[in-house]
Amino acid sequence: MRRGLYFLVAFLITINTGFSQGFGVPSKKGGIGFGNLPTFTGVRFNFKDRDVEKINGLNVTIWQTKNDSDQTGTVNGISFGLPMAMGHENQNGISVGVFGVAATKNLSGINIGVLGAGAGHNMTGLNVGGLGIGTGQDLRGINIGGLGAGAGGDVVGVNLGGLGIGAGGSLSGFSFGGLGVGSGGNVNGIALAGVGIGAGEDLTGFSFALVGIGAGQRIRGINIAGVGIGAGEEMVGINVAGVGVGSPKVKGLAIALAVGGVEVTGIMIAPAFFRVGGGENRDEDGVVSSEDGVMKGLSISAYNRIKGEQRGVALGVVNYTKRIKGVQFGLINIVRDNPRGLRVLPIFNTRFGKGS
Repeated sequence: MRRGLYFLVAFLITINTGFSQGFGVPSKKGGIGFGNLPTFTGVRFNFKDRDVEKINGLNVTIWQTKNDSDQTGTVNGISFGLPMAMGHENQNGISVGVFGVAATKNLSGINIGVLGAGAGHNMTGLNVGGLGIGTGQDLRGINIGGLGAGAGGDVVGVNLGGLGIGAGGSLSGFSFGGLGVGSGGNVNGIALAGVGIGAGEDLTGFSFALVGIGAGQRIRGINIAGVGIGAGEEMVGINVAGVGVGSPKVKGLAIALAVGGVEVTGIMIAPAFFRVGGGENRDEDGVVSSEDGVMKGLSISAYNRIKGEQRGVALGVVNYTKRIKGVQFGLINIVRDNPRGLRVLPIFNTRFGKGS
């Protein structure tokens, strides 16, 4: 087997050296071809493909040209590399390379590179890279990278990466990363990660990470993290974390040691601390101000601190709010805008008088 391979390599080098375009049987357009035949249908063997126009059938290559400008044309059918299946703009069908599979533009079909697979533009179909998979634009289909898989554009389908999955655009479908899953745009579907999941824009669906989950804009769906979950604008759905959950707007069910937001609606369970309202800011003149918030629903925490208005029920050891349209139950209940003598009460407090 090894001798036969050595003989094939030597033969193809000789053909490429001795003949400008090689030869074919019965013709240079079809049948069985040897050498750099630019247009061919059938079974074709060549050392390095360059300036290809169109190949239909089985194309066997060994090495890659140095110049990207020489990698032209399209192969339709089976591209087999001993060890590299590359040297073209587009490959459609089945592409298998002992070392790698690549195209300067698009790979479509079944693409398997023992070390890696990549395309300058898009990859579509079943894409497997022993170490990794990468594209300059979109990656779609079933994508499996031993270490990772990523695309400069969108990643869509079933995406598995030993270390991580990444997309410059959006990430959609089922995604698993041993360390992380992330995108510069949206993450949609089911995302699982050993460490963290992140989206530059929105995160929608079901997400689970051992450490953290975050989104630059909105989180929607069911999300579970070992440490924390956070969103830059809004969090809607069921969010459960070991330590903290927070966003300017929180809607639904949130469970963590600490939960915080400015506009909070739903059921909030925070054994340690629940906070509503923004932090304090000091301007150039030294004046301190803070953003008031609103809570609607039920909050259960050792310390419910609502810097704004409570519209619902607070259950805790210590409950504090500025204004209330609901009730507090706890050892110490504070409603700051109540009349004197009714601002701090044991067991129960609510709105007394007109308030403000």
